[in-house]
Amino acid sequence: MTGNGKIEKVSIIISKGSLEGVYPGLIMANGARAEGMEANLFFTFFGLDAIHKDRYEHIKVATVGNPGLHLPTWAGAIPGVSAAMTRYMGHKMDRLDIPPIPEFVQMIADTGAGLYACQASVDLFGFGRDDFIGQVKDIITVGEFYDLAAGGQIVFT
Repeated sequence: MTGNGKIEKVSIIISKGSLEGVYPGLIMANGARAEGMEANLFFTFFGLDAIHKDRYEHIKVATVGNPGLHLPTWAGAIPGVSAAMTRYMGHKMDRLDIPPIPEFVQMIADTGAGLYACQASVDLFGFGRDDFIGQVKDIITVGEFYDLAAGGQIVFT
Protein backbone atom coordinates (compact mmCIF):
# COMPACT_ATOMS: atom_id res chain seq x y z
CA MET A 1 0.00 0.00 0.00
CA THR A 2 1.09 3.53 -0.60
CA GLY A 3 1.06 6.25 2.04
CA ASN A 4 -2.41 7.28 0.84
CA GLY A 5 -3.78 3.78 1.48
CA LYS A 6 -4.06 2.83 -2.19
CA ILE A 7 -3.27 -0.79 -3.06
CA GLU A 8 -0.51 -1.05 -5.64
CA LYS A 9 -0.07 -4.83 -5.87
CA VAL A 10 -2.26 -7.89 -5.40
CA SER A 11 -1.36 -11.54 -5.46
CA ILE A 12 -4.38 -13.78 -5.94
CA ILE A 13 -4.44 -17.46 -5.03
CA ILE A 14 -6.80 -19.67 -7.06
CA SER A 15 -7.22 -23.08 -5.44
CA LYS A 16 -10.49 -24.38 -6.87
CA GLY A 17 -10.93 -25.82 -10.34
CA SER A 18 -14.62 -25.07 -10.77
CA LEU A 19 -16.15 -22.22 -12.73
CA GLU A 20 -17.13 -20.43 -9.52
CA GLY A 21 -13.66 -21.07 -8.11
CA VAL A 22 -11.70 -19.69 -11.08
CA TYR A 23 -13.70 -16.67 -12.24
CA PRO A 24 -13.51 -14.60 -9.02
CA GLY A 25 -9.71 -14.59 -9.17
CA LEU A 26 -9.66 -13.76 -12.88
CA ILE A 27 -12.16 -10.94 -12.40
CA MET A 28 -10.16 -9.53 -9.48
CA ALA A 29 -6.88 -9.72 -11.41
CA ASN A 30 -8.45 -8.07 -14.44
CA GLY A 31 -9.88 -5.31 -12.25
CA ALA A 32 -6.52 -4.78 -10.54
CA ARG A 33 -4.74 -4.41 -13.87
CA ALA A 34 -7.45 -2.03 -15.11
CA GLU A 35 -6.79 0.12 -12.02
CA GLY A 36 -3.04 0.11 -12.71
CA MET A 37 -2.11 -2.33 -9.98
CA GLU A 38 0.47 -5.07 -10.32
CA ALA A 39 -1.31 -8.44 -10.26
CA ASN A 40 -0.03 -11.98 -9.91
CA LEU A 41 -2.09 -15.16 -9.94
CA PHE A 42 -0.90 -18.25 -8.06
CA PHE A 43 -2.72 -21.44 -9.11
CA THR A 44 -2.62 -24.26 -6.59
CA PHE A 45 -4.34 -27.64 -6.07
CA PHE A 46 -7.37 -27.94 -8.36
CA GLY A 47 -6.98 -24.31 -9.41
CA LEU A 48 -4.22 -25.64 -11.69
CA ASP A 49 -7.02 -26.75 -14.03
CA ALA A 50 -7.45 -23.10 -15.06
CA ILE A 51 -3.97 -23.11 -16.62
CA HIS A 52 -3.69 -26.78 -17.62
CA LYS A 53 -3.62 -27.22 -21.43
CA ASP A 54 -6.03 -30.16 -21.41
CA ARG A 55 -8.46 -28.79 -18.82
CA TYR A 56 -8.80 -25.01 -18.99
CA GLU A 57 -11.35 -25.16 -21.80
CA HIS A 58 -13.53 -27.59 -19.83
CA ILE A 59 -14.04 -25.95 -16.41
CA LYS A 60 -17.51 -26.69 -15.05
CA VAL A 61 -19.81 -25.47 -12.29
CA ALA A 62 -19.50 -27.64 -9.18
CA THR A 63 -23.03 -28.84 -8.48
CA VAL A 64 -22.58 -31.40 -5.71
CA GLY A 65 -22.65 -29.74 -2.30
CA ASN A 66 -22.63 -26.21 -3.75
CA PRO A 67 -24.87 -24.22 -1.38
CA GLY A 68 -25.07 -21.30 -3.81
CA LEU A 69 -27.11 -23.40 -6.23
CA HIS A 70 -29.78 -24.14 -3.63
CA LEU A 71 -30.05 -27.73 -4.86
CA PRO A 72 -30.15 -30.79 -2.65
CA THR A 73 -26.79 -32.58 -2.77
CA TRP A 74 -28.31 -35.59 -4.50
CA ALA A 75 -29.73 -33.39 -7.30
CA GLY A 76 -26.29 -32.02 -8.10
CA ALA A 77 -25.03 -35.56 -8.55
CA ILE A 78 -27.51 -36.41 -11.31
CA PRO A 79 -25.67 -36.92 -14.61
CA GLY A 80 -25.89 -33.86 -16.83
CA VAL A 81 -26.72 -31.35 -14.08
CA SER A 82 -23.18 -29.95 -13.94
CA ALA A 83 -23.04 -29.63 -17.74
CA ALA A 84 -26.46 -27.95 -17.84
CA MET A 85 -25.53 -25.49 -15.08
CA THR A 86 -22.22 -24.75 -16.83
CA ARG A 87 -24.04 -23.99 -20.11
CA TYR A 88 -26.56 -21.83 -18.26
CA MET A 89 -23.82 -19.82 -16.54
CA GLY A 90 -21.93 -19.55 -19.82
CA HIS A 91 -24.97 -17.99 -21.51
CA LYS A 92 -25.44 -15.54 -18.64
CA MET A 93 -21.78 -14.55 -18.75
CA ASP A 94 -21.92 -14.14 -22.54
CA ARG A 95 -24.75 -11.63 -22.11
CA LEU A 96 -22.57 -9.68 -19.66
CA ASP A 97 -19.59 -9.87 -22.05
CA ILE A 98 -17.53 -11.95 -19.59
CA PRO A 99 -15.09 -13.96 -21.70
CA PRO A 100 -14.62 -17.72 -21.44
CA ILE A 101 -11.71 -18.82 -19.24
CA PRO A 102 -9.11 -19.35 -22.03
CA GLU A 103 -9.79 -15.90 -23.49
CA PHE A 104 -9.89 -14.28 -20.04
CA VAL A 105 -6.57 -15.85 -19.03
CA GLN A 106 -5.00 -14.60 -22.27
CA MET A 107 -6.39 -11.10 -21.74
CA ILE A 108 -5.01 -10.94 -18.21
CA ALA A 109 -1.61 -12.26 -19.28
CA ASP A 110 -1.55 -9.67 -22.09
CA THR A 111 -1.91 -6.89 -19.49
CA GLY A 112 1.33 -8.00 -17.85
CA ALA A 113 -0.15 -9.91 -14.93
CA GLY A 114 1.95 -12.84 -13.76
CA LEU A 115 0.52 -16.36 -13.88
CA TYR A 116 2.29 -18.92 -11.72
CA ALA A 117 1.74 -22.59 -10.91
CA CYS A 118 2.38 -23.93 -7.39
CA GLN A 119 5.40 -26.24 -7.34
CA ALA A 120 4.01 -28.44 -4.55
CA SER A 121 0.71 -28.96 -6.38
CA VAL A 122 2.46 -29.57 -9.70
CA ASP A 123 4.55 -32.26 -7.98
CA LEU A 124 1.53 -33.69 -6.16
CA PHE A 125 -0.39 -34.21 -9.41
CA GLY A 126 2.64 -35.32 -11.42
CA PHE A 127 2.49 -32.42 -13.86
CA GLY A 128 5.38 -30.81 -15.72
CA ARG A 129 5.94 -27.45 -17.41
CA ASP A 130 4.62 -28.81 -20.72
CA ASP A 131 1.22 -29.51 -19.14
CA PHE A 132 0.51 -25.79 -18.79
CA ILE A 133 -0.50 -23.07 -21.19
CA GLY A 134 2.19 -20.76 -22.52
CA GLN A 135 1.00 -17.76 -20.49
CA VAL A 136 2.26 -19.37 -17.27
CA LYS A 137 5.44 -17.50 -16.38
CA ASP A 138 6.85 -20.13 -14.04
CA ILE A 139 6.26 -22.90 -11.57
CA ILE A 140 7.20 -21.52 -8.15
CA THR A 141 7.32 -22.56 -4.51
CA VAL A 142 5.16 -21.02 -1.82
CA GLY A 143 8.22 -19.15 -0.53
CA GLU A 144 8.83 -17.68 -3.99
CA PHE A 145 5.16 -16.69 -4.13
CA TYR A 146 5.50 -14.83 -0.81
CA ASP A 147 8.58 -13.06 -2.15
CA LEU A 148 6.62 -12.08 -5.25
CA ALA A 149 3.70 -10.89 -3.11
CA ALA A 150 5.86 -8.84 -0.72
CA GLY A 151 4.57 -5.32 -0.20
CA GLY A 152 1.14 -6.07 -1.61
CA GLN A 153 -2.15 -7.67 -0.69
CA ILE A 154 -2.75 -11.44 -0.86
CA VAL A 155 -6.24 -12.56 -1.81
CA PHE A 156 -7.36 -16.19 -1.49
CA THR A 157 -10.38 -17.07 -3.63
